[in-house]
Amino acid sequence: MTDKDIGKIKKGEYQGAVTDIVIGIREYNGKVGVDIREFTTSEKYTGPTKKGLRIPAENFPKFKEMINSISQNDLKPSESSGKSKQEPEEEMPDY
Repeated sequence: MTDKDIGKIKKGEYQGAVTDIVIGIREYNGKVGVDIREFTTSEKYTGPTKKGLRIPAENFPKFKEMINSISQNDLKPSESSGKSKQEPEEEMPDY
């Protein structure tokens, strides 16, 4: 099995390092799985980081079912979050 990149999502930039979330199919220790990992680009290091997860191939159907069960409405903030609509959202730093 050849490693295969599926795609990437820009996570952000922090202290000069750019971080993406990279999704790919990887073989590790003779086992194939879906790898979701942070990939960083900076002056000191460019490459994958330890931050991420691996879904073994045999568990991928269940993972896909769970991901597909999430709707756009699930991703909206709740009305009871206690913040007024005029109050700006606090930005979380990307690490």
